[in-house]
Amino acid sequence: MLNSDLLLKLAKEYDTPLYVYDGDMAVERYRDLFRFIPCAGLRVCCAMKANYNAGLLAMLRDAGASLDTVSPGEVLYALKLGFPKERIIYTANNMTDEEFEQVLATGVMMNIGSLSRLRKVAAKHPGISLCLRFNPDVCDGDNIKTMTAGDLTKFGILLDAVEEAKEIVREGKLKVIGLHEHTGSGLQRTESVYRSMENLMAIATPENFPDLEFLDFGGGFKVPYKPGEERIDYVAMGAEIARRFEAFTGRYGRKLAMYFEPGKYIFAEAGILLTEVNTIKHNRTRVIAGCDSGFPQLIRPMLYDAYHRIWNLSNPNGKPQVYDVCGNICETGDRFAEQRELPEIREYDILAIGNAGAYCYAMGGVYNLRAMPAEVVVSGGKVNYVRNRLSSEQLCGQILGEGKAL
Repeated sequence: MLNSDLLLKLAKEYDTPLYVYDGDMAVERYRDLFRFIPCAGLRVCCAMKANYNAGLLAMLRDAGASLDTVSPGEVLYALKLGFPKERIIYTANNMTDEEFEQVLATGVMMNIGSLSRLRKVAAKHPGISLCLRFNPDVCDGDNIKTMTAGDLTKFGILLDAVEEAKEIVREGKLKVIGLHEHTGSGLQRTESVYRSMENLMAIATPENFPDLEFLDFGGGFKVPYKPGEERIDYVAMGAEIARRFEAFTGRYGRKLAMYFEPGKYIFAEAGILLTEVNTIKHNRTRVIAGCDSGFPQLIRPMLYDAYHRIWNLSNPNGKPQVYDVCGNICETGDRFAEQRELPEIREYDILAIGNAGAYCYAMGGVYNLRAMPAEVVVSGGKVNYVRNRLSSEQLCGQILGEGKAL
């Protein structure tokens, strides 16, 4: 576990801002799902989009994990990390023809989410095996921007277009070996998981798709972000998932594999962003604690109004005060927290921002030309992977080196 003494030691050794990951926790979360869901054919495909840290992924690879990838870059990265192609699924999202051909050439399983792309596949690559992504028509998630089903989403083939999809498959002599759905990230209701499963299983009949080998029910498993927020009873939920899937395979007539694609559940709680306070400013009704990080390095509070817990590692027993914890970027909305009660913050205190393992570094950028933080992965209380932060000179050199001429 990442305790305060270790985090302060790492902040001193590697400087701030700094991402610290508990590799053991990420692997344990991966293994949790096999304990929760008693299904012999379960495969857990970790969502690389949530966290592509090479140290973490190597640990998960060695634990037997598969990967959910969403770009040719992620597929290539996974292969370079040593993941076998059989343990990678690629889910298309408005991909170009060139991207499709690039991924197809790797032999990775293609997951097609539109009739448009399916027609192109049937015309150019008749006879190939693939997976089809359907919109389960169940809308859930922790923010409207992370809900991936229903009328407003760009993802998946509509359930009522199944006959049209079947016709394209028939004409192209395609072999559909998997069906996929994903409801959203940070699912708020366990009932949404069951309903979306049932909606997909309703079209997964031998008459519609006789060659199925697996059903993929996406990810989106929720973890607590706020103090006092209840943790989902995943043991009970897993048992119900297994019961429903077992009943489905009985109707289908043979055993199929079950896939899930968690990102947040595996990575979120395993990550912390350390940042140093360099400015305390009193603005009449607000006290601002200014940090050496900013929203491009952890964008969820600004993008989703997401809540992340914050600890004052340097002064944990200080008298509680209310702060706006702000970053160093030229944007008023650059806040990690607004009107948050914390132990007294002093200049040069180290703050820890929790649940920073999923969709934080992975969504980062270099706005204002500030390099992304270093990353370290801790396992067994020791640092076993380091990704260094670029200096300003290195960042500028990298950018200038990308140009053809000045």
